[in-house]
Amino acid sequence: MVKMNFNELNPEISRQELQELEEAAERAITYDEESPEMTPEMLKQFKRMKQKTRTKQTASIRLSEKAQKFSKAYGKGYTSFLSRLIDAALDDAALVKKCL
Repeated sequence: MVKMNFNELNPEISRQELQELEEAAERAITYDEESPEMTPEMLKQFKRMKQKTRTKQTASIRLSEKAQKFSKAYGKGYTSFLSRLIDAALDDAALVKKCL
């Protein structure tokens, strides 16, 4: 089962899509032979992948209004999202060159 907060949704989601999600959240979970309920032993097989631990430092940066709205739309933890986004961008030499 996937758990997701409504504030994590794309802000451009339609009213109909939002209504469908709200209705789905109210439905009971139906298990079958293809998707059985997971036992505690089955759940133990899953491990969250840890990212490389990097030393974190605080920095103040100026963001455009567009960048602020985009990142804040992802809800709680948007600063961590921005940090990962910047790390990924810095690993892309062509993107770095384009932004200089």
